[in-house]
Amino acid sequence: MAGGFVVDIEALRLLTALADTGSLTAAGRRLGVTQQAASARLRALEGDVGAVLVERSARGSRLTRVGELVEGWGREVMAAADRFDESVGALRERRRGTLRVAASLTVAEHLLPAWVAAWRERDPAAPGVRLDAENSAAVIARVRRGGADLGFIETPDLPTDLRNVVIARDEIVIVVSPSHPWAQRRRLDPAEVAGTALVLRERGSGTRRALEAALDAAGTPLTAAPAAELPSSSAVRTTAATGFAPAAVSALAVRDDLHSGRLVRVEMDGEVITRPVAAVWAGREPEPAASRLLAVIADTLGIG
Repeated sequence: MAGGFVVDIEALRLLTALADTGSLTAAGRRLGVTQQAASARLRALEGDVGAVLVERSARGSRLTRVGELVEGWGREVMAAADRFDESVGALRERRRGTLRVAASLTVAEHLLPAWVAAWRERDPAAPGVRLDAENSAAVIARVRRGGADLGFIETPDLPTDLRNVVIARDEIVIVVSPSHPWAQRRRLDPAEVAGTALVLRERGSGTRRALEAALDAAGTPLTAAPAAELPSSSAVRTTAATGFAPAAVSALAVRDDLHSGRLVRVEMDGEVITRPVAAVWAGREPEPAASRLLAVIADTLGIG
């Protein structure tokens, strides 16, 4: 080929992860490889490119100017590779009659299993379901590029370029461990919440976006840097239960913890923070199998 070498997609993913995290160890952890393997992959990429891509120091690692250029080009290559993988996967799954569903993590863990079970009970011949669980922003992106027939999201920012229907609402609550000082408080002022380092989901999650939107509406934007940014509700609630810091999380995710007393809910002045649970799809109408699943969900939730 013209460039003289075959692009190593995983090496490009490593470079992007390093740019995001500032650490080769953290980048390797994100991709599920050891630091040694990550270092070897990076050296191979630098050898292919013929330039130093990363500067290392005691404070971490950062991309060189050439590294920034290669990382930017790499994002385009990775996006194309992902679209190719999803398109080929779509061909295979449609031939098998599989319904491809992408769902936010809270929906995937707490709601979707019961919905699919109800569908199976009603229609034993229902097709198989392939589920991708990720945050709401990633679900929207997957549906847009054709990687899922149906998506379920929880964000106040519903996409205008996709068809959507709101099927439920979820509440975002502030929780702390019983040992935290806030556990003795009756109510919190939104400004205090906005100025406190909280345990939060990552950017792009519906939970995080709903909290930010509610605080913005109250005139007290979220100003404190997170005490921790975690990739799942389970990780958020587990961290909060240690007493590390207060957390904002879906009420669905902490229902059992609140009942057992492992976590304590602290009310915040103002309106209750809620977010829509919506189904999204591309095109005028959802796939026939997706329509049947949505009908079962509507019956289950009593939606007229």
